[in-house]
Order: sequence, then structure tokens, then C-alpha cells
Amino acid sequence: MTPYPISLNDVRAASIALQGVVVRTPMLENADVNKKLGGRLLLKAENMQRTGAFKIRGAYHRLLGLSEQEKSRGAVSYSSGNHALGLARACQMMRTSAVIVMPSDAPVAKQAAVHAMGAEIVTYDRDTQNSADVVQQIILESGRVEVPPSAHPQILAGAGTAALELLQDAGGALDAVVIPCGGGGLTAATAVVMAEASPDTKVYAAEPELFDDTRRSLIEGQRVPNPKGRRTICDSIMTPIPGEMTFDINRRLLAGGVTATDDEARQAMRFAFEYFKTVIEPGAAVGLAAVLNGQIPIKEKTVGIMITGGNIDAVRFSDLVNTTA
Repeated sequence: MTPYPISLNDVRAASIALQGVVVRTPMLENADVNKKLGGRLLLKAENMQRTGAFKIRGAYHRLLGLSEQEKSRGAVSYSSGNHALGLARACQMMRTSAVIVMPSDAPVAKQAAVHAMGAEIVTYDRDTQNSADVVQQIILESGRVEVPPSAHPQILAGAGTAALELLQDAGGALDAVVIPCGGGGLTAATAVVMAEASPDTKVYAAEPELFDDTRRSLIEGQRVPNPKGRRTICDSIMTPIPGEMTFDINRRLLAGGVTATDDEARQAMRFAFEYFKTVIEPGAAVGLAAVLNGQIPIKEKTVGIMITGGNIDAVRFSDLVNTTA
């Protein structure tokens, strides 16, 4: 019996359940980049997933576990964007409703996209309010079922299908995998997949320099929050503290945590565009940035990077990749 909320078999079962719903996204590789870095760099392009991020994998898989009575009450969750988009689309596909609690400073384009999929948005102030409190109030008032970004076994199993695909497409030859980390769900799910299917593969959490709560928590051995009032261009992984369920997995399985500055994230976005012809959002670039800034060794190794999302409008993308510190 697995000591974690999910096992490799749970992820394999989720992969079957999600066939025809999610996209099996490509693994990108560039011979010139490999020559430049002296190793093999593999990008799992979840920016090409439905709704532009990996989050629909977990959201849809969780909805599959709801009863008809629960689906009739609808779903509620909190998100700064990508989980909101994934849940809104999953609810649309499953013919149920969604209320999404979003920070008031979430990108306008993401809020508009969530609304366009039929979800109701409730905003909160991330500096003075707790999103979990807002969600709980909505549950009390409406009876909706919470579908959190990561803190549920079915959501973790769904997210883990991206890691399973990466491992399969890499032929099992992965020395390390680097995951952009917010609440830690995809990181934890990937860690479980690798621990069972490829135990020699090291898994790292990558975070913005000013939002490195998982890295610091790994060092401390307990969950520690980010100071309030900070900001980063990496809006999709601006989480206040590691998730309780996910950190319990990550503290036991991760090889460590790495960081990237906002400028390094911009450079990684530019690098992905120039060499892989793909658009990624800032929060999805921190893993690639950690390889490019030398925190993850790649010489004579094979390193997989999870490109978690590409939800950024053209104007902001252009502004960021053409800005230097």
C-alpha cells in the first residue's frame, strides 16, 4: 500500500479515464539547444493543453468522482487563473456550474476567459483576505462542492498524468524533472510517479525568487508562508503557503527547490519562443529558468521541464520578453 494519497496505479487509471478529454501534449526537444547545453532538455508542453494549462487534468478527473446530486449543486474553488480556467471548462463539459474565487489583481485576460466559459467570479484581496475563508462561506451559503487546485487525491491523480506522459515519451531516461510550483500539486503528483516508475529521477520544485515558500519549507521541514505584500510577474504560482497534503508528499520525495528571478523568467520565456517556437506564461517559465541559470545541472544528463501553462495575452507577452532588468 502506498504511503501517499495517490499511487502510480491511480495515475494510470486517471490516464485512461481522461482519454478523449485532455490532450496528450507534445514533448519538445531541440538538437541545437541540446548541443548548446551539453545535455538533453525535454519540455512537456502543457501550454498546449485545453484551456492552456495542465489544470484541466485534475479538475475534470475530480468532477468524474462527483455524484449526480453533487454535480447538481455545482463546484467552487479558488484560483489566480489556470485552475479557474480548467475547472470552468470542465464544469462546462460536465454540464454543471462553477463559482471561482479569484484575487482581485488576477490578470484581466484570465478573468475574462473564466467568465466566458460560464463561471461566476468572486474576487478577494490577497493581502487582507484568505481565499479559503471566502470559499468556505460560499459552500455554507450554496452547498457547492469544493474542487481545490490540488488538495484532493483525484485531482493529484489527474495532474500526475502529465508526468506519466513525459516519462513515457522520454523513454524512461530522465535524470531530473523540474516543476513550476505554486500549491505543489503537480510537483507532488510528479514526485509520486517518478518514485514508483523511475526512482533514480530527481524531482525539483521551481519557484519565483520572492515566492519560494516550498523551497524554504523543505529546508525548515515544515510549511512556512511567503511574506505578504510581495509581487512577481509569475502570477500563476503566487501562493501564500505550500498545501498541507501536497507538502507532506513533497518533503519526503523532492530532491530540493530552486528559484528564478523575474528577469530570469522573462529570459526563459524568450528562450522558449526563440528555440521552441512556443509561448509560455511567466509562472510556467521558472523551471526552464532554473536550468538556464545553472541551478539544475544538465551537462551529460536528461532533464525534463514541465511547461505548466501559456495563458498570457499577446501584449503582455511582448512587453515581458522585450523587457530587461
